[in-house]
Amino acid sequence: MRDFHHPGRSTLHGVHGAAATSHPLASMAAIDTLKSGGNAMDAALAANAVLCVVEPMMTGIGGDCFALVSEAGGLPIHGVNGSGRAPRALDAAQLRTEGLDVIPPHSAHAVTVPGAVAAWDHLARRFGTRPLGDLLADAIRMAHDGYVISPRVGMDWLFLAPLLARHMGAARHFTVNGKAPEIGTLFQTPALGRTLEAIAARGPQGFYEGPIAEEMVATLAALGGRHTLQDFAAASAEDVDPIKTGYRGYELYEIPPNGQGITAQIMLNILEGFDWDGVAPDSATRFHRAIEAQRLAMELRDTHVADPAGADVPVEALLSKALGQQLRARIDPERRRDDLLTSGKLDLSDTVYLTVVDKNRMAVSLINSVYMGFGSTICTPQSAVMFQNRGAGFTLEEGHPNELQGGKRPKHTIIPAMLTRNGKAVLSFGVMGGEYQAMGHAHVVQNLIDFGMDLQEALDAPRLLDQMGRVEAENHVPESTKAALEAMGHTVTPALIPHGGGQAIWIDHDRGTLTAASDPRKDGCALAY
Repeated sequence: MRDFHHPGRSTLHGVHGAAATSHPLASMAAIDTLKSGGNAMDAALAANAVLCVVEPMMTGIGGDCFALVSEAGGLPIHGVNGSGRAPRALDAAQLRTEGLDVIPPHSAHAVTVPGAVAAWDHLARRFGTRPLGDLLADAIRMAHDGYVISPRVGMDWLFLAPLLARHMGAARHFTVNGKAPEIGTLFQTPALGRTLEAIAARGPQGFYEGPIAEEMVATLAALGGRHTLQDFAAASAEDVDPIKTGYRGYELYEIPPNGQGITAQIMLNILEGFDWDGVAPDSATRFHRAIEAQRLAMELRDTHVADPAGADVPVEALLSKALGQQLRARIDPERRRDDLLTSGKLDLSDTVYLTVVDKNRMAVSLINSVYMGFGSTICTPQSAVMFQNRGAGFTLEEGHPNELQGGKRPKHTIIPAMLTRNGKAVLSFGVMGGEYQAMGHAHVVQNLIDFGMDLQEALDAPRLLDQMGRVEAENHVPESTKAALEAMGHTVTPALIPHGGGQAIWIDHDRGTLTAASDPRKDGCALAY
């Protein structure tokens, strides 16, 4: 429980339903949907559509979506992969002949076919009770009537606004006279509202076929894209079997590759074997172990994680406890290892994560993203579709499992999660934030299980991330901890912005109650009733 002498957030509690999202308008949309008789999937999709309007730098209809679902609080856990594919006519060999060794993140080559709308339709049909069109009503209204710019959204927008000036559509729909909208002002995107109306009326065909699809293909082609109408018409989501690993009596479920959820599971397999008695959650010992586990797990991620339809991804071997033990043995308890690979790029990806649980204990863990801030920053001039740049997640290295190939899905950072115990879903959660997400999942699980925090404390606790050979620490990591990490050989620097933003709902099946929490690093909130 938090110290009430200090500013902070309390956990939210209810019986009939709960929602946690990164924006209050989305949380209210979810609760309104539950109260009007919708189930958790209806509420999650309504909230997600709102986020695509009110957090356009983080998510949108031009992005991708993943979800985990427990239909009645028990097993099985269902997975849905709504990530898009590279255009069929593009491959790494072409780009290598053009002199490229990486995919430029703000180019048409980085744009994969958006998978989100296909995923929404798939989720609504399989798990929902209402037509997708009905669930878009709040988002459509906010796009037309406007919404007030909140503090974190405004800060992110201000930081990213210069990127929008490079494309006519982006500047037209997502700036005010070339600048970011100011905090506290009303902002409208009527063109996006009209596109959502087309989806509401015609379903995914209103997006992937017809005038909107034609404009999307034309916009990308004008910038050198190889996308075709056939690529868009073929967009689909697919059911996948989640992967899991045990941690101290619990099981953590993640979406399988092409997602990076396996990275969090590898980290926990490493960390499970340490003795945590007497270790403080904000100590150098705790963070040193986490940093080294992160580096080991990401080395395996960057070597193996790819679209399993186009590569052999050894999931079973990567999740084995024996491998976790071997990796743990490589960690020097006193010093940073110099022989581990470090991330070679700074990943400033942007995402929204949300979770909803209803009275029947259907739990939905859902994540939607355009990848980097405003994605590729390429936006259609009429329909206001801001394209993601997930194709930047491919490599151009010949023979690599994650090498760019036409029709292939890239390695993905966004990962919803679910924790079970004794065959029941007890925690639906996620931590957005690009490279931080795997660390964030391990961080939250440990805060709850090893350090006995409540759900809000588990999200509030200080965070750090090893990236490009530096440990980027949030401001509230203790100075003594940072000094001790430096003495261990880590280079500690201040984090430019806080790491990620999480949402979580705990299901207490014995008491029949729900506990929800929302990360203060975002504008959002948890609500329960």
